[in-house]
Amino acid sequence: MSETATTPVIDRDALRRKYAEERDKRLRADGSAQYRRLESEFADLAVDPYTPVAERAPVTDHVTFAFVGGGFAGLVVGARLKDAGIDDYRIIEKGGDFGGTWYWNRYPGAQCDTASMIYMPLLEETGHMPSEKYAHAPEIREHCARIGRQYGLYDKALFHTQVTDVRWDEAKAVWAIETDRGDRFTAKYVGLGTGPLHVAKLPGLPGIETFRGKAFHTSRWDYAYTGGSPEGAPMDGLADKRVAIIGTGATSVQAVPHLARAAKELLVFQRTPSSVDERNNAPIDPDWFATVAGPGWQKAWLENFCGNLAGGFAAEDWVQDGWTDLGKRIRKEILALPMDQRTPENILAAYEDADHAKMEEIRQRAERVVADPEAGQKLKAWYRQLCKRPCFHDEYLQAFNEPGVRLIDTDGQGVERISENGVVANGVEYPVDCIVYASGFEVGSEYTSRAGFEVTGKGGITLSDYWEKGMRTLHGIHIRHFPNLFMVQPTQAANLIANVPHNIVDHADTIAAVVRAAEDRGAATVEPTAEAEQAWVDLIASGAGRTIGSTECTPGYYNNEGQGYADASRFAAGHPAGAMAYFMHIDAWRRSGAFEGLAFG
Repeated sequence: MSETATTPVIDRDALRRKYAEERDKRLRADGSAQYRRLESEFADLAVDPYTPVAERAPVTDHVTFAFVGGGFAGLVVGARLKDAGIDDYRIIEKGGDFGGTWYWNRYPGAQCDTASMIYMPLLEETGHMPSEKYAHAPEIREHCARIGRQYGLYDKALFHTQVTDVRWDEAKAVWAIETDRGDRFTAKYVGLGTGPLHVAKLPGLPGIETFRGKAFHTSRWDYAYTGGSPEGAPMDGLADKRVAIIGTGATSVQAVPHLARAAKELLVFQRTPSSVDERNNAPIDPDWFATVAGPGWQKAWLENFCGNLAGGFAAEDWVQDGWTDLGKRIRKEILALPMDQRTPENILAAYEDADHAKMEEIRQRAERVVADPEAGQKLKAWYRQLCKRPCFHDEYLQAFNEPGVRLIDTDGQGVERISENGVVANGVEYPVDCIVYASGFEVGSEYTSRAGFEVTGKGGITLSDYWEKGMRTLHGIHIRHFPNLFMVQPTQAANLIANVPHNIVDHADTIAAVVRAAEDRGAATVEPTAEAEQAWVDLIASGAGRTIGSTECTPGYYNNEGQGYADASRFAAGHPAGAMAYFMHIDAWRRSGAFEGLAFG
């Protein structure tokens, strides 16, 4: 069907009312407690189906730097430290290889939703050209292994290993680390990069344990049952199967088209539709790439994307995707205001108008692409674009035109329960052979709970206690009372959620610079001063607060399932002047060589 769009006419007040109505019908008293952890509740579903666990003796040695997490964060920090002359480096990873969320997510169709050129880190350093604008999971996973091999990060890595305790030994000025494999080793420096997408969750549905068919989470895809492979081989095991998928977020958007082609019948159970814009994926032309990939090309692309996203103020748009499109629309609306009318109130209104126009186009796309008029209406997303993770796909909406695919919309109420034979929704039991849970990962819980271990610093103070009233860091990396400890995550830093790897690469640059400086100075410890940390926290709190997570949005993990966050969440934000302001600040801070705010002991 045609994807030609018409210019929408927006009634702002009516749209606000519609958004509020759709939000309210989805509010639940139990909020995030509606979910169960896959690992704690269903151990048989949580096992690693991809790599056998290798027996090994416990490790009891000492390393210069230990990093918790083998995803992009651990890999990029290791690479930057290697470049800085720090070779004695260990990654502890609960998966069977490097990759983090890309190790676990091998469901059919998995691919990045930010352009490969800026999403895949260290492309310039490894000399890798992405095969397509949005690389698929096998290529990303292989790129992780490529980084590990090139920088020698496999040498001391501990896979299928979960940290259970990280504790500062004041007498020896080292971190003592314990794991579930009996390891008890020490490290001068520790990095934390567990990420938000590694604790798989299931919906807490009554009867979920009674289902007699096959069930699995998308991060533990059972190819032995479905047939096929992560590389795209057909899932011929589903040819005679009736399959249910519960969840319609980013994972489902990618997996549904493949299930639609493979299964005899596919039932898509929807509580809230995703906004699904065009992706326009295509192979990358090697001749074009050769003209782009000069010295410093990836850093320039990262900054170009960030500049366009922040209101479209870059001179050009190299990435040209749905993210930058919204930024350029916002810029156009703001520039249309006379200079004397560019008040904060009017700028926010211009932002809202740009968002409304974009979302109306996305809703029209659902109506235009889906042949069944009722399904097309039900697939419309009634919320602002950044209320949930925006999705981009060229086959998801089209999948509902397949004869064996049915949308089971629950009008915001979700699935009622699981029976022995299938799924119950809207008072109807739908018998199925297989249930796929596309229910995502635990995101908004306390850091130490999600990480699975406590961090104990000087004087026995725990990270949980220190952050009881809100996160406290310098630059989102260093924490007072926790010497030689580094965090890799976006909060209290750039907070660039649209492209998290940009945050990771920048933090890795900072960590390598600080560690190199500490080693050159012969310092035993490095820690932020109380004054510097407080000044940074005050700066963070001076801004507008969380850029996502408004309770005006439809419920989801961005806003704690509609319940919002406690007052301490005002510290869970980024630089008040935006991501580029943070990147510019921290770059100047690194280049100065003074490392103002850090005390080298």
